[in-house]
Amino acid sequence: METVWVVGVGMTRFAKSDRSLRSLAVEATAAAVEDAEMQAGDIEAAFVGNGAAGLVTGQEMIKGQLMLRGAGIEGIPIFNIENACASASSALHLGWQAVASEMHDVVLCLGAEKLTHEDKTVGMRAISAAADVELLAERAAALGAEDAEDAAKRSYFMDVYAELTRAYMARSGATAEDFAAVAVKNQHNGGLNPRAQYGGDFTIEEILASRTIVEPLHLLMCSPISDGAAAVVLMSDAAKRRFGRPGARIRASVVVSGSRHDDSDPLAGSTGRAAAAAFEEAELEPTEIDFAELHDASAPAELMLYEQVGFASAGEGPALLASGKTALAGSMPVNASGGLLSKGHPIGATGLAQICELTWQLRGDAGARQVEGAKVGLAQNGGGWIEGDSAAMAVHILSSK
Repeated sequence: METVWVVGVGMTRFAKSDRSLRSLAVEATAAAVEDAEMQAGDIEAAFVGNGAAGLVTGQEMIKGQLMLRGAGIEGIPIFNIENACASASSALHLGWQAVASEMHDVVLCLGAEKLTHEDKTVGMRAISAAADVELLAERAAALGAEDAEDAAKRSYFMDVYAELTRAYMARSGATAEDFAAVAVKNQHNGGLNPRAQYGGDFTIEEILASRTIVEPLHLLMCSPISDGAAAVVLMSDAAKRRFGRPGARIRASVVVSGSRHDDSDPLAGSTGRAAAAAFEEAELEPTEIDFAELHDASAPAELMLYEQVGFASAGEGPALLASGKTALAGSMPVNASGGLLSKGHPIGATGLAQICELTWQLRGDAGARQVEGAKVGLAQNGGGWIEGDSAAMAVHILSSK
């Protein structure tokens, strides 16, 4: 199997904006091509992730072709990938397969999403469509008028995270203060990231004083509605030598789907299975990861993910956070970018934004948020929800050599 390298990366700032999906995609693509010191015409195939354009903008079927034509990329195979919040990671996985199998030497992977709309409920409904809509309809019908009106103001996934959080608190002893501490950490990191939607220094008290979304989640514990795009250029060993550019090596690329499992075992769900497969593929242990980008769509999710990825034992997520190891100055920083909480979460772009962050860190290009001694990084990105598990889950491991 051919070694695959991330050679060029590009990302827009994540934000609520008036920009079009195409303009965001073009900016990220052009930045990745420029970073790789190549031309758009050198790209042999493209894999484009997007989750919700059909529901938000009405554009379906040829999204990637339309996005990339503005970047001067046409005539080559262009594949459209929709896989909920894991759309961009799925695009990366397919691009990795194309190079690893020696089908292509140079490919582009792009993730782009526009969720803001003049009707604020449009983005919320689009995100909620990543769950079983028949069950959502049954749930809505069972709610009283007041509860239904309240639920319509937020993504269904905040209800999912709230339910998971309450169960996690019961079995681990985690507190609202623990979740607020995650938000404090990630908002601080986001303040050091010029591409992050938000960021700054907050206190635990300020996080807990923010508006309650659904108990026990507060506004600053939840990822925001975002627009943005991220892109990477993948190359084979031979192409990397030809272009003479440094890169980050993809040591593992794993995508799985959710399944029914034992909820009491943090390793039994899709995240645990994907992480285990990635560590096996990379021939590494969790203790050999220097830093990680985890899918903190809510602050409690980061603590749960510590355990599901294998960084902490069951119930020990709060203790790992309290130890300071996952802080930017710690021995294994998590979400140095600010994570979804601060950086933002344009769902079809998030997975590749994580890969951009890993690559910048591994190249020593992360500026004020640079992780000291970053040699091996992990990215975990999940999407959708079916019967107690993410519908799609991706774990990637990258290294500097």
